[in-house]
Amino acid sequence: MTPRRPDAVVFDVLDTLFPLAPLEWRFREAGIPRVLMARWSDHLLRDVFALALTGGTRSFEDAVRGALRDITGHQIAPYAEDSVVEGLSELDPRPEAAAALRAAREGGSRVAVLGTTDAGTARRLLERSGLLEQVEEVLTPSGWKPAPGAYLSAAAALGSPPERVALVTAHGWDAAGASGAGLLSGWSSHLEGRFPLLFGQPDACGRDLAETVSALLTPER
Repeated sequence: MTPRRPDAVVFDVLDTLFPLAPLEWRFREAGIPRVLMARWSDHLLRDVFALALTGGTRSFEDAVRGALRDITGHQIAPYAEDSVVEGLSELDPRPEAAAALRAAREGGSRVAVLGTTDAGTARRLLERSGLLEQVEEVLTPSGWKPAPGAYLSAAAALGSPPERVALVTAHGWDAAGASGAGLLSGWSSHLEGRFPLLFGQPDACGRDLAETVSALLTPER
């Protein structure tokens, strides 16, 4: 149960609102074995975490391209690399994404998105899927998640104290990062199934985004 009802609900983007799985066909078209997509995702996260620790200033696209080159032994063709990068702006939302955003708004919370990707890509995804009108702010991360500064900058941009801002994510590490920065955390199990044992439990959980938002907005008893 959440300690307090949040003033603002901030949604993660990739694999939370927008699944990455459809990128698989772009890997296949490029002749990249399916198994390497999972390796690319893991490699990308590793590099992003390293950037968060070292204060790196490279772009998310740089990280995406670097991970693609590394997992293919730098044998990926330029057109194939471009296809995967372009695909990140052409993902479709989860079926309940619109309902989750709407529920947060109708529950009296401000609604924003904060991804690892740049704000331009996030905005294009929201516009393409017709979800932008449900979102008040498309926030640019200050540094890389899961470093505390990324979450605290989101709270500052929304003009709310961290303890009144909730992050909704499908990533256990992201929920842990938000909690560590003093935000509320809502975790949807649709991606990972079980919350990672290494981290303290999030403030709210759900089987999908809509259920997670509902749990976050449930008043204290």
